Amino acid sequence: MARTSPPRYPLAGGALIAIGSIVGTGIGLFTAIGPTRGFLIGLGTGVAISCAMWVMDLRK
Repeated sequence: MARTSPPRYPLAGGALIAIGSIVGTGIGLFTAIGPTRGFLIGLGTGVAISCAMWVMDLRK
């Protein structure tokens, strides 16, 4: 009987990108940076964290 590898459950980072965008826009609305810059900063942060999670998941 052939052995099968256990199922892999990769981490998902899409929620972090969405949350980063929303939080960044919200912070930008109430500060001097503006909502567009806040959105872009939040988006960049979410993408960076998502990529870091992806790299860590590849090493497993």
